Amino acid sequence: MSEIHEKLESLLRSLGIKKTEIRIYRLLLEKKVPMRITEIQKELGISERSVREHVLNLYRKGLLKRELIQKGWLGYVYTATSPAELLEKLKESIVKKINELEKELKEREI
Repeated sequence: MSEIHEKLESLLRSLGIKKTEIRIYRLLLEKKVPMRITEIQKELGISERSVREHVLNLYRKGLLKRELIQKGWLGYVYTATSPAELLEKLKESIVKKINELEKELKEREI
């Protein structure tokens, strides 16, 4: 793994992303192809229920993208958000939270 990926993982850990979630993100980032829940589960050897929970968390946090697929089955496939896009989303989210806190502090001082 490259040094940049290690630094990204360190940042994600500091933001409270779970170890298994980082493994899922890293797998999808390295594979570079959309994967179903069952494919992720087989690659990592963890329960399907656990994968579903972690994937949903990652999707909600913006680390994963999903696409609805219909190929004899109907379901989602997931891909990793690129590190550059992820950093931009994280930066926007942090700045937004800081701005909200600053606004609240100013309102209380008045």
